Amino acid sequence: MKNYRYLWVSMITLLVVLASCGGANRSYQKQPIDDIIKSLNTQKNFTVILYDMDYDESKDAYQHQYQILKSHATIADSLVTEMSPWHTVSDEFFQKHQEDMGMEIVSKKDGVVKKTVSPAGYSNYVGNEKYGRWEQRNGENFWSFYGKYMFLSSMFRMSMYPVSYGYYNGYYNNYYRYNRPYYGHGGRTYGTNSSYNRSNKSSRWNKRPSSFKQGVRNRVKSSTASKRRRSTSRYRSGSSYRSRGGGFGK
Repeated sequence: MKNYRYLWVSMITLLVVLASCGGANRSYQKQPIDDIIKSLNTQKNFTVILYDMDYDESKDAYQHQYQILKSHATIADSLVTEMSPWHTVSDEFFQKHQEDMGMEIVSKKDGVVKKTVSPAGYSNYVGNEKYGRWEQRNGENFWSFYGKYMFLSSMFRMSMYPVSYGYYNGYYNNYYRYNRPYYGHGGRTYGTNSSYNRSNKSSRWNKRPSSFKQGVRNRVKSSTASKRRRSTSRYRSGSSYRSRGGGFGK
């Protein structure tokens, strides 16, 4: 009897786990970034930066615009950058990256895709001796791109925000290797509310009044919290049903 009871408990446990996994898969919502990654499948290295974001009140739509840096299709050792159209994203995805504007949110290095948030260019180009080198200035080493890739310095706003070896080394050893998001020394140099990101004067989001931004933050927070409550309620309801139907005699 004990063996039968153990077998039944094991089976029920397995069914609960499978049901939970199935629910997680059903709740997954594909994002435009997934299609972008798929379209860049032949690229060995690339970087996707969250260039801008916005909220369309008339459509109740959260939006992203991406800047993509990749290898040139026909010219060896050359890079090209392109701007994506505006994409509608889910409220969950918008909330997940609401502090990441101006940063790379996806990169591919030597064939490996990572969705770790870091300053633009850090994962593939800064620190890569194929594109530049460390130069000493005032007793400290800073990253400098070769002339052929000098446009990257402008793209990453390095004239105003130079990258020191000490900070980059700290990022690589303590964040990149462990897939942890990095917002600069002290966590304040990069990201949506940083002076680095506000230097993007063409951004829709940066042109929005603070009251609008706070309203969007409150709206997306409320929306995602409501979804979590409904999901939790459905899970508990399902668990309760399975419990009532899973009784055993002695």
